[in-house]
Amino acid sequence: MTIRTHPRILMTGAAGGLGQAMRSRLAANCEVLRLSDVSPMADAQAGEEVVQADLSDMPAVQKMVDGCQAIVHFGGISVEQPWAPILQANIIGAYNLYEAARVHGVQRVIFASSNHVMGFYRQNEVVDALSPPRPDGLYGLSKAFGEDLSRLYFDRYGIETACVRIGSSFPEPRDRRMLATWLSYDDLHRLITACLTTPVLGHSIIYGTSDNSVGWYDNHLAKHIGFRPQDSSDVFREAIYAKTSAPDLDDPAVQFQGGGFVKIGPL
Repeated sequence: MTIRTHPRILMTGAAGGLGQAMRSRLAANCEVLRLSDVSPMADAQAGEEVVQADLSDMPAVQKMVDGCQAIVHFGGISVEQPWAPILQANIIGAYNLYEAARVHGVQRVIFASSNHVMGFYRQNEVVDALSPPRPDGLYGLSKAFGEDLSRLYFDRYGIETACVRIGSSFPEPRDRRMLATWLSYDDLHRLITACLTTPVLGHSIIYGTSDNSVGWYDNHLAKHIGFRPQDSSDVFREAIYAKTSAPDLDDPAVQFQGGGFVKIGPL
């Protein structure tokens, strides 16, 4: 059962892949779902509001946040890119969002961080919320900044944030690496719902993966959130092995948790 704890929730990045997947699901979490993106979106349906806004535009972000009680922040650059667009969307954009949350009294944010904050840990290591960040590129670095920014706004202003280090959220895993990082869309919604409804969220880091047998992430420090994944990449394992070759253990994309992101460059 999904409890509607917030009358109006803002979801940024609504035109992106995860935003589109969560649009119908998050409607159950609120009376009104406000959808925002810099790109065009489908027209508003019943119980929706659509606001086109650039995260780097502070006045637009202030208007976008006004009247919302919680934010699910998928907006910004979601892949490795040159510094300039990442700076605008993921650094300046994150600051603008939290400033707007402070001004308008928003008390809870679900921040879509990434496994790429930890990308230079090896695939034979297990990390938890206290493991120091090791970003695998500018994108991962920008998400580490967002996590630190959210902690500042919690410590100084009391804005609770769940930093969700999303693994690989697709309809099904695409390769052997994703057998460890896969997060189903339904489990992503379960995770967001848990973050919205837990009585005391504080500032929390939680790894976003389904109940996969192989994994690199330990969520024991996020038990208070109450997330229990119900899906697993295991059902895809045989098919993934059949269509992919054995890994080259000398390849950095196989050695490190960030996969191919550790080889993208130059910075």
